[in-house]
Amino acid sequence: MADFIPVYEPVLGGNEKKYVLDCLETGWISSLGKYVPEFEQEFSSFCSRKFGVSVANGTVALQLALMALDIREGDEVIVPDLTFVATANAVSYTGAKPVFVDSEPDTWNMDPSRIEEKITKKTKAIIPVSLFGHPCDMDPILEIAKDHELFVIEDAAEAHGSEYKGRKSGSFGDVSCFSFYGNKIITTGEGGMCVTDNEKLANEMRFLKDHGMSSEKRYWHSKVGFNFRMTNIQAAIGVAQLEQIGKFIESKRKIARQYNSLLKDVKGISLPPEMPWAKSVYWMYSILVGDDYGMSRDELAARLKAAKIDSRPFFYPMHQLPMYKSERQFPVAERLSAQGLNLPSSPMLSKEDIERICRVIAEK
Repeated sequence: MADFIPVYEPVLGGNEKKYVLDCLETGWISSLGKYVPEFEQEFSSFCSRKFGVSVANGTVALQLALMALDIREGDEVIVPDLTFVATANAVSYTGAKPVFVDSEPDTWNMDPSRIEEKITKKTKAIIPVSLFGHPCDMDPILEIAKDHELFVIEDAAEAHGSEYKGRKSGSFGDVSCFSFYGNKIITTGEGGMCVTDNEKLANEMRFLKDHGMSSEKRYWHSKVGFNFRMTNIQAAIGVAQLEQIGKFIESKRKIARQYNSLLKDVKGISLPPEMPWAKSVYWMYSILVGDDYGMSRDELAARLKAAKIDSRPFFYPMHQLPMYKSERQFPVAERLSAQGLNLPSSPMLSKEDIERICRVIAEK
């Protein structure tokens, strides 16, 4: 049993070292090399998509998707109020305005029933986020987008391999975006990916991510582009990680079952959702600490820390942050944010680790 239990640590026990050494030995360490197209092809296929465009991180994946869809100043994009700040910031980078929607209590994701009231003549897109590994209820979101002629950019940064009605997250909408940060289901250290079925959109994203340089006329730039490229070393790690993703997901779901079994009878603790139509990957094993638990979320986090167990609070709602400050009410997002706690969630957790964590939570 580990002395200190971190909230997450990556599993790097496959071919990561072998493929990285191949990059070093051949000299292909920047954005050219065989692993970049291999990773793009294999990951897009994993998501049941035709095209993959690798990028430097998940935030610029969102920004790139927005820019390729010509989202610009004066436009509005609907995003959940409860999400990591990158979702809203990516919209702001384009000059557009993020418009926030409250969460639904059952899934913790954007409430589809609250979307239409936020649509205006300026609205151009919706970005649903699959929070903590649980997929969004995509059918009503896609129907709303169709009715109002809006783009859908799926933010699946935390949901690699999760499923909605048997379809993988990342297979919905105009483009889907992923992160491969060190604590994600699979990692490249930093890194991200846009996946789509639209070849024209994929080509535009490839063009913009590489300084807007012509593929036919080197050093000819017809638009202001960006350096959003993924390195071959990162992609090499990604290829090795993707070889193990099925094992990672099964480990995550097993860990969730163990947590559920040990915490289901603890008064005041709400377990993470998994709707009948969903397959969650439990990126984070997330609980709510209710008023009847006997102590606050922050007090429980302090108790865990004293026991050498790491944890993380939920994200702040976007409307509470200084740059997005709003007096509007988002009661569900506010409650989830105040009560939510992410427990250690690495696939490397042992049964003994989980039992130790749950004892601290149960023995008030």
